[in-house]
Amino acid sequence: MPPTCASTGTAKRHTLVACLFHVAKVSIRDEIATMLCKRIAVIHKKAREHLEGLRHASRAESERLLGTFGEVLAVVREALTPPAEASEAGGGEPAAAEQEPAGPDAVFAKTGRLVLATLERSGGVDALSEAHEVVSAYQGNNYLPFVEKFYRGSRAALFDMLDVLEFQAALADQRVLKAVEFLRANRTWTGEHLNVTVGERNGRPVELDLSFATENWRKVVVDPRRRSRVIRRHFEACVFSHLAAELRTGDIAVSGSEAYANFMEQLLPIEECEPLAAAYCREAGLPADAAGAVTALRAQLEQTAARVDAGFPANTDLRIAGGRPVLKPRQGKDRRQSALDLEQAIHDRLPECGILEILTRTAYLTGWPRHFGPPSGSDPKIRDALGRYVLLTFTYGANLGPAQVARHMVGQVSVHQLHQATKHADANKIHRASADVINAYTDLDLSRLYGDGRRAGTDGTQIDTWADNLLAESHIRYGGYGGLAYRYISDTYIALFSHFIPCGVWEAVYILDGLLRNKSDLQPSEIHADTQGQSLPVFGLAHLLGFELLPHIRNWQDLVFYRPSRVDRYEHIDSLFSADVVDWHLIETHWDDLMRVALSVRAGRISSVTLLRRLGTESKKNRIYRALREVGRAVRTIVLLRYLSEPQLRDSIAAITNRVEAFHGFANWLSFGREVLAHNDPVHQEMIVKLELAQIGQSGRPGYEAGTDIRDHEGVYAL
Repeated sequence: MPPTCASTGTAKRHTLVACLFHVAKVSIRDEIATMLCKRIAVIHKKAREHLEGLRHASRAESERLLGTFGEVLAVVREALTPPAEASEAGGGEPAAAEQEPAGPDAVFAKTGRLVLATLERSGGVDALSEAHEVVSAYQGNNYLPFVEKFYRGSRAALFDMLDVLEFQAALADQRVLKAVEFLRANRTWTGEHLNVTVGERNGRPVELDLSFATENWRKVVVDPRRRSRVIRRHFEACVFSHLAAELRTGDIAVSGSEAYANFMEQLLPIEECEPLAAAYCREAGLPADAAGAVTALRAQLEQTAARVDAGFPANTDLRIAGGRPVLKPRQGKDRRQSALDLEQAIHDRLPECGILEILTRTAYLTGWPRHFGPPSGSDPKIRDALGRYVLLTFTYGANLGPAQVARHMVGQVSVHQLHQATKHADANKIHRASADVINAYTDLDLSRLYGDGRRAGTDGTQIDTWADNLLAESHIRYGGYGGLAYRYISDTYIALFSHFIPCGVWEAVYILDGLLRNKSDLQPSEIHADTQGQSLPVFGLAHLLGFELLPHIRNWQDLVFYRPSRVDRYEHIDSLFSADVVDWHLIETHWDDLMRVALSVRAGRISSVTLLRRLGTESKKNRIYRALREVGRAVRTIVLLRYLSEPQLRDSIAAITNRVEAFHGFANWLSFGREVLAHNDPVHQEMIVKLELAQIGQSGRPGYEAGTDIRDHEGVYAL
């Protein structure tokens, strides 16, 4: 019997509610795992700061001990000086009463008396020994003994997180997980020490495997008197620290999570990758087989190194001093007077237009508001949708907020109406609407005067937020508290994509994501970034995805140049290369795994952000990380060699970097509402940053068709 409409509706509602609960539980698991990692990171940061504070406080004591040591050396030297030399230095014969018997025993006795007298004047042997122990404890870089001090206050919360999360090993190594289970089993133990004997084998006790811990941690954790005992508090801090580290690298996954899921299970199955590999390699410009890919990359590195070596005598910008490359600074070109006159003439002739007028005209001409709308067909519609969506873009793009806009438009739009419009927009809808604006901008002849769209620059700029939210962090580079607006700027001066990310993350993990999610007609193949936008895995993944990563790296002279082989030597630039060689065999062995990763990212099975977050740190256990790192070593060495030998490349990198910085300045000027992002919801924060970018894309559009008949929409021109 077919179900009735009422029963079908009920089943649909139950399904939607179940899906909502599932998504909420996945999100909660992600947030709890993130909180665990952040809490451990904060504990370690406080321990490092505490060690540095103790060093600073003990500096005076250190200087006093050094002074005492200098006095001891002085009296020992005096005691060891022969009487004849001492009299000559003093200018006469010593008095008979002052003369002491000669011989080794006498010298030793005199030395002992002088040393003891010196030590007694400085406080005594016991006091000096105690001071030496205190100062010595702070002289090394091992801050781990102080981690437990700051771990105590978070102990209950961290154990509660263990209770609600289910961990699984992404790799065969389960040593950390076994230690976590041991912690859970001994959570209520209150003694100072903990016995790590977990069973017997052949009549002999079996102890918990602590080999996962670093040497510095083992010095702190293991009881020196009994190797089978650990100091409980230090042991707990050690296990939580390694758990957080392996969560970040992906070596441990959280069941039912998305951001911390087992990324190996998210990849395409091997049998699905095989028929797709050949077509993908043609699209990305890669050889189809492992041997060919390795041969091509190795030949590129060898040819680039040989070309740079041969051209070194003619390269007047480069010299090598002490094995380090030094580039002569290039003088920037002054703007010609004719260019300045043209700029002034353009400013004089451009008509003054309000931001709302520009947004309205662009919305009418491009039709981008069609992407906005209620999430469900049963939701109430907005009567003047175009005008309301334009106001929504202006409200959050200028960071004004609905209350401030409504106050200036009394009787025309209310706070409730603007809030209702936010339900009709989300990050994906805004991204699709921005693609319409980008495509319309690309059709203009003027846009092609700036660039051909083949290049894009990426960079982050800080945006202040309220302190009590998940994304907010202090940032040492920006000197503030908040998050980062990470933007992708085309060489045609229009933004392609944006993210709102935490300050504490390595920006490089986001560098490819915006390019892969860019749906506009502008599809750059070269990507430029600063030092934060590069790492070896990022270089490797960019190469596999068909992008050319050309970052502007600070202190690039300190980076390692990897040799193509151990026998390769160069006449002029050999000192640039280290003894390290790219492991071509490792790349060839795991080439199928690398192709599986690239195909999975292209197919959307796993985001490049998730992948690089897992592979962006030193995960020595993961074979994909190690193979991707070797590809990155070869590619980065090629880029560094090109940077040394191609002045045009250096100029191009500097130009696109300056273009991105100029865009940040324009964005700050246009976001005139307030300096703080006054919202704590990460989803809403992402939407605000994208609306800001959408408004910039329209406001920065070079002109519009004058005389176009555009209707006066509700409340748009009244402001």
